[in-house]
Amino acid sequence: MTKLKTFAGKINSGHVYALLISLLGVALFTYSNHLEFLQYPTPRWVWIYALTGASLILTFSLVQLPPEGNELTMESAVYLACIFVFGGSTTLTVLLLNCLIFFFFDTSTSWWKHLTNFSIYSIMICLSSYTFDLFGGHPGPLINDELPAYLMTLAVYFIGNTLLIGLYYYIIYKGTLYETIKDIIKDSFVVYLCTLVLSLVLVVLIVHNSFFGLVLFLCLSTLLCYSFKRLFSMYRSIEERANTDQRTGLFNHSYFEEALEQEIQKSRASGVPLSLAMIDLDDFKKYNDHFGHLQGDKLIAFVGETLKSEAQQHGIIASRYGGEEFTLLMPAYDILQARVYIDQLRKKLNNSRFDGVEIFPLGCLAFSAGIASCTSDIHDKSQLVDQADQALYYSKRQGKNTVHTYGAYSSLEQELDFSQDVRDIEQQLNLFMYKDMETFRHSKRVFRYAMDISELLDIDALSKRHFTLGALIHDIGKLEIPWGILNKKDKLEPEEWEMVKWHVTWGKKMALTNDKFKDLAPYIELHHERYDGKGYPYGFKGEEIPRLCRMLTIIDSFDAMTTERPYQPTKSVEEAIIELRACAGSQFDPELTEFFITYIESRELRAGDAAI
Repeated sequence: MTKLKTFAGKINSGHVYALLISLLGVALFTYSNHLEFLQYPTPRWVWIYALTGASLILTFSLVQLPPEGNELTMESAVYLACIFVFGGSTTLTVLLLNCLIFFFFDTSTSWWKHLTNFSIYSIMICLSSYTFDLFGGHPGPLINDELPAYLMTLAVYFIGNTLLIGLYYYIIYKGTLYETIKDIIKDSFVVYLCTLVLSLVLVVLIVHNSFFGLVLFLCLSTLLCYSFKRLFSMYRSIEERANTDQRTGLFNHSYFEEALEQEIQKSRASGVPLSLAMIDLDDFKKYNDHFGHLQGDKLIAFVGETLKSEAQQHGIIASRYGGEEFTLLMPAYDILQARVYIDQLRKKLNNSRFDGVEIFPLGCLAFSAGIASCTSDIHDKSQLVDQADQALYYSKRQGKNTVHTYGAYSSLEQELDFSQDVRDIEQQLNLFMYKDMETFRHSKRVFRYAMDISELLDIDALSKRHFTLGALIHDIGKLEIPWGILNKKDKLEPEEWEMVKWHVTWGKKMALTNDKFKDLAPYIELHHERYDGKGYPYGFKGEEIPRLCRMLTIIDSFDAMTTERPYQPTKSVEEAIIELRACAGSQFDPELTEFFITYIESRELRAGDAAI
């Protein structure tokens, strides 16, 4: 039958369950046995010793089953046969002797685990014995007319073991009871079936062949146990190959995914910290291009061997994530411990010799690493991977050969994020370079104005980011306007102007397709609203328009007035300031207009002083 195995860090809930099972098992044993063994005649004791010896031999003939550490022994066939031939009381006596002897032989197992397994057997034997009696079974030879009693007894024994073990793993792993029991049945049903059928075979052998029949049964059972062990060994060998990256000897990506999910569940259940490090070899492509893929594979293998050796010494799960990327899954490591360990590993690799490392920028092997720690708000393995990957990105951005922990140096992360977002938006704006170069230049100028203004306004870092990026992307919707209208030298016709006005709606839809830029949609959609409510697309008025959108309207209009446009004359800075003041209160927010004018005048004054 399947036996228990406890896990470090989870013994509290497991011990409570074991205590309850032990109390129930001992109570049932005491109630059912009644110390009847004190009155057994000598022939009965001879059989008890013989059956105890048989059960001990089968107890030591273990069959291993998933989940890892589960052990199934075939002594249950002896107990069931004993119920069918001699009754439940004799069977409990055989169990007691078996467990006492096994307790003195197996000193590596804690006493409470021995007691728990004894109690589980006692519960199953008692329930099976009661079932056999309830369905009209009589101890002795196998009787065909009593087949329902035998089948029901076998079913109760099987169900009892499955439920008792399933509840234990349900408590330990905090999963669903249904899934836990289903996994146990799926993994061990065939072995259970063999054990239960063998119990009926043993009944026939005992009744008709006495002790010789028992010897024949032991030979058959031992051979079956040996066969199961060979099959399990083959299974493990195939599983190991399936879970191993052949190039490095590390675990592969698939195994990493499974292990990560399991370790997250363990961490959440026990409260033990868990960290994940993602490692990427720096400048590996340069090495690969210079020496070829075969030598590059040798370098990957060398790094894999180093990681594997280090990981095995510290209880860490090292995997090849793909290409030159590796993962280190670190149970019991908090974020600080993980950083210290990965930094030491980085330095060790820096000092490792390998052919050709002199072509690397630092003249040595180097990697960048990102570390994330499993926290209470991590509900899915992909979240932890994304955080570690993001930390790895920041590590690369800091110049490589560094270790970065997720959430550290938030100001640096914000700066790097902002720089990357600017580049992403500029890639989109590059499309204007063939369609309307002036819109491209206008967007860049408005962005620079917004950068200056954001430093003067009393706004938080997130608002500053949204405002400046919104200024850069505000005209993105003009990509949908036909080239002929965008570049028309004459005044636009009414229907053409209506099409131009649609660019704010088209731009908003573009921004909403990317989660990174959806917060910029208001700046795209509302930068042509007017303070007096006569703008488009909604006709919002005054405070209905977000404050920074009102500021963007002023910046956009000022740049439009002071640079050459095909459908309007160009104004000087002084003329543009006059226009801004003239439209303050109607087109523009009066307060923000004066704020912007003060900025422009100050800038012009500094430019004049510099010219002198």
